[in-house]
Amino acid sequence: MPLAREAVELLVQAARAWYFEGNQHGLRDREWMALRFLGRANRFSRTPSALAGFIGATRATASQIVKTLEGKSFLVRKPSHEDKRSVVLHVTAQGEKCLSQHDPINHVLNAVTALGPDECVRLRDSLREILNHLDAAHQRLDASICRDCMFLAERGPGTGKGRATAEFMCRLYRAPVSLDETELLCTSFERTRDRPKIEEHLDRARVANQG
Repeated sequence: MPLAREAVELLVQAARAWYFEGNQHGLRDREWMALRFLGRANRFSRTPSALAGFIGATRATASQIVKTLEGKSFLVRKPSHEDKRSVVLHVTAQGEKCLSQHDPINHVLNAVTALGPDECVRLRDSLREILNHLDAAHQRLDASICRDCMFLAERGPGTGKGRATAEFMCRLYRAPVSLDETELLCTSFERTRDRPKIEEHLDRARVANQG
């Protein structure tokens, strides 16, 4: 137990990088969280309601955060291709530049990257197991990577229409999903342990790219 407590205390200390008083580079911590999420979310999850659920805020608070980010030219709203009555939030090139240069978690990201690809994979898998236990204990589901979702299915050759690069299908939204999109966060995520995983293939590709 002392070892587990020490590990948790170290996680809490690391969290100080993204939970802070005041603002950093003009944004408060929750505004950074929103911009960071929208920069990593798939097209189904870049909505005001999905954002509110992810950051644990009311719709009104999320709407105010969106307005703040729009005012700084970090976000734009566009009509949804799937539902013309809805809007999708898009991070602008200026917003991506801000994330790349000033995101408070960048120092933590650099430190984790320095561990090397194999250690990164082990750390990720350990943290994922911790979150799975927390989600089960609190009966909640947080956003997670599309590739681990029960709704993701592989498409057979010549099945249906869609994007030229689409290799998978989201059974929930009945929409094509490209391999790159399986790397993105989704708030409609539901974990499965039975679906054949593409994760090992993607991990090998990451290691090869970093090498």
